[in-house]
Amino acid sequence: MTSSATVSTPLQTLGRQARQAARQMRVASGQAKSAALLAMADALRAQRAWLQAENDRDLQAAAQNGLAAPLMDRLRLSDKALDTMAAGLAQIAAMPDPIGGLSETTVRPNGMRVARMRVPLGVIGIIYESRPNVTIDAAALCLKSGNATILRGGSEAFHSNQALGTIIQAGLKAAGLPPAAVQVVDTTDRAAVGEMVTLTDYIDVIIPRGGKGLIQRLSREARVPLIKHLEGNCHIYVDRAAQLDQATEIVINAKTYRCGICGAMETLLVHQDVAAQWLPVVGQRLAALGVELRACPRATALLPGAVPATDADWATEFLAPILAVRVVDSIDQAMDHIARYSSEHTESILTQDLAAAQRFQREVDSSSVYVNLPTCFADGFEYGLGAEIGISTNRLHARGPVGLEGLTIQKWVLTGEGQLRG
Repeated sequence: MTSSATVSTPLQTLGRQARQAARQMRVASGQAKSAALLAMADALRAQRAWLQAENDRDLQAAAQNGLAAPLMDRLRLSDKALDTMAAGLAQIAAMPDPIGGLSETTVRPNGMRVARMRVPLGVIGIIYESRPNVTIDAAALCLKSGNATILRGGSEAFHSNQALGTIIQAGLKAAGLPPAAVQVVDTTDRAAVGEMVTLTDYIDVIIPRGGKGLIQRLSREARVPLIKHLEGNCHIYVDRAAQLDQATEIVINAKTYRCGICGAMETLLVHQDVAAQWLPVVGQRLAALGVELRACPRATALLPGAVPATDADWATEFLAPILAVRVVDSIDQAMDHIARYSSEHTESILTQDLAAAQRFQREVDSSSVYVNLPTCFADGFEYGLGAEIGISTNRLHARGPVGLEGLTIQKWVLTGEGQLRG
């Protein structure tokens, strides 16, 4: 890793510019922010050929470096990807402006009026890997929520991200907003990442989007607060009172909708009263779809072809067609298992017992807790947020999918007519 000395001064400059831009963005009108987003959407369509030429430079380098096919696909700015990005910008532009909204006002006995106002976080640093579409998504969400942002994408998407940054800044300028409201770090030096997470004078929060290795590194090194999640080790518990035909379809969807997302189910817990009747049915369906089953002894006896699970399997986010399966004695044992092994991302109970559903939602301490739904619904769009910057398992500030409101905070605003404290 290169010494941070070569990146410190440029990043300090970006930080100062972002802090100044944040003051202007705090009071920017909703109309101006939406106009900037729509200008960016138009530019994505109009400059498609140039963007794809810059993207080709990244694709050629990635191919020479042996980047895996799924990552190559995520890197490619296809016509469909650019159209989706432009549509996303238009969608965010149409969303209500979250800034300046007031909570219900309380009138104190002395007549003083007390409320809270929604305001931007300030300067947000976003560190991410592979996908250049994150450059547009992150810029749009931060801009709409009135923040300034510094974006540091992966080196494999360097030319794509720089080109997208040019389009973003042109859109800001066209709408009369400061171009420094969105800045893309213009170096592939990995020391820039370590420098960003220590810029406490300029950056208010860091949001990392990437693999477990990146998140672990930033958790160790960061002095700026992080909004993050390490893993999505998600569970579904099939209760004794589950509607079993429904449970089969939910479990299949939770595991096979997309194995590589953080909301994919990784462990299936089944009540002993329904295990013998139901597990062979769902096991056969999963096996036919190419899912490897790693099971406890009781589950192995009911699942032909399953292999014995290790303790490590219960703690693993597979991100692959692999599922850990355990038969449990009760809802209490299921919740104990989740408390021990969960990454506190998303868990679900399948049951027709209202009391069991209420207990599960109240007692399971994860950022999202469902009843009779697959865990793959863990997505800001599905929650009605319009878009998300990521999913947070933090216990402070934002938890779960982080949309526009998650990129804001509230301040107290008090109004009086000269009251004095006696």
